[in-house]
Amino acid sequence: MSVAAAWSEKRSSVRPEGTHAVLAMTRPAKQNLHAAWILLCVAQMSAVSGLKCMCQLCDNQVCETFADGACWNSVMLVDGREETLKSCLSPSEMRGQLFCYSSPNAKRNCCFTDFCNNETLRLQPERPSENAESSGNMLQLAVVIAVPSCLLCAGVVLGGVAVQRQRRAYSRARKHDPEDALDDRALMSANNCLKDLIYDMSTSGSGSGLPLLVQRTIARTIVLQECVGKGRFGEVWRGKWRGEDVAVKIFSSRDERSWFREAEIYQTIMLRHDNILGFIAADNKDNGSWTQLWLVSEYHEHGSLFDYLNRYTLSVESMVVIALSVASGLAHLHMEIIGTQGKPAIAHRDLKSKNVLVKKNGTAAIADLGLAVKHDSSTNSIDIPTNHRVGTKRYMSPEILDETINMSNFESFKRADIYSLGLVFWELARRCSVRGLQEDFQLPYYDLVPSDPSVEDMRKVVCELKRRPNIPNQWQSCEALRVMGKLMRECWYANPAARLTSLRVKKTVAQLSTIKDAKE
Repeated sequence: MSVAAAWSEKRSSVRPEGTHAVLAMTRPAKQNLHAAWILLCVAQMSAVSGLKCMCQLCDNQVCETFADGACWNSVMLVDGREETLKSCLSPSEMRGQLFCYSSPNAKRNCCFTDFCNNETLRLQPERPSENAESSGNMLQLAVVIAVPSCLLCAGVVLGGVAVQRQRRAYSRARKHDPEDALDDRALMSANNCLKDLIYDMSTSGSGSGLPLLVQRTIARTIVLQECVGKGRFGEVWRGKWRGEDVAVKIFSSRDERSWFREAEIYQTIMLRHDNILGFIAADNKDNGSWTQLWLVSEYHEHGSLFDYLNRYTLSVESMVVIALSVASGLAHLHMEIIGTQGKPAIAHRDLKSKNVLVKKNGTAAIADLGLAVKHDSSTNSIDIPTNHRVGTKRYMSPEILDETINMSNFESFKRADIYSLGLVFWELARRCSVRGLQEDFQLPYYDLVPSDPSVEDMRKVVCELKRRPNIPNQWQSCEALRVMGKLMRECWYANPAARLTSLRVKKTVAQLSTIKDAKE
């Protein structure tokens, strides 16, 4: 008997006594009524606890979202074969603009009931029926009519805006304000450079980067020039957009999570900073046989700090400039900005010399935010990506190596970043030339662990033996290097709470620019 029938029988059997009327129900009706209440309670509990979804990345093949999350199902065409991926989406990922975005060679589905992502997606559609074909023809006809109309309306509106801007520029020029008139003409130019375009969009909007449509337009007009690097995520190419160099990070299709996470972090409100790699666009591009996941950013010809230090030695002044740049970028990441246009605190989790880029002017910018975590102070929650990647073993802090880190405390992630920052400073200082003396470039712990150390190798050296990279005695003869050595030790403390904050490190390095040795 259905639940509706049970309620109907209950009403027909009610006695005048009111509160005792339920006693008149038949036994099957009572059982169905109880079942209905149980289903209602289960539905309420699932609404509070979130959804359960199929998860290929999880040990038990099942994951659970927060209340506002969703189940995620994805299929991509890789080398002519369809590959699927199923997992959970956190509330922050649901706010992203790209994750549920399908393309001809990739389908993505976000759904909102338990195990709704258990269905198998297919890229090759079934043969449509006759009715479906007629509906498709009607839809095509509607699109043919609607799209030109919308484009015409948009053209009229944009033309009106352009005319108004031109009139205002001319009016200001008539009022002897040539600087403002020049700015307006630059904004109206169709050949704006990327820097101007990003600055205009970022300052006039939320500060989180270019709109999605603009990103896709830029990405689809980039011409790849040469491959400049490879890693576990994929490849980095130098590309051209309107004659300007851009960097294109192409993720493998199996690393879609990292691609989306990095794009999401880069588009965080108020994240843009001189010492954080300038994000331009994210897009999924189809080349006919597989889908490429693109992340477009500013191009820096010197490459990573790792490559730069292998090629060049540094003066004390240039060492201080790079160190201050890295500290400033990390301090901005760690800092929370309160307000309607605020920024959450972010921890990098994979800071190393290969993830720091050197700019043409000698400053540096932090890159590769695919493992970053965000902190929501209003709910005291930490948005940790569900990603199979971990940080680089050589740069892991003691508490990560021995698994004593408190994952529920956001300060723990920031303190782990500070430990890694100290190792980057050590790499920098070794290449500093003082009175003609400098050392060869080496990675931290090069003399204590193998070239590709395991977690166990690092745990034994860092946690059990409590060893740290060697600080040469000759650094004491240079005030800047002496201060840098002291900074490193204070970043390497085994007790995370005793380490310096990123803001304190930034202020200390900034004071080095006033030291006489740094000016020579």
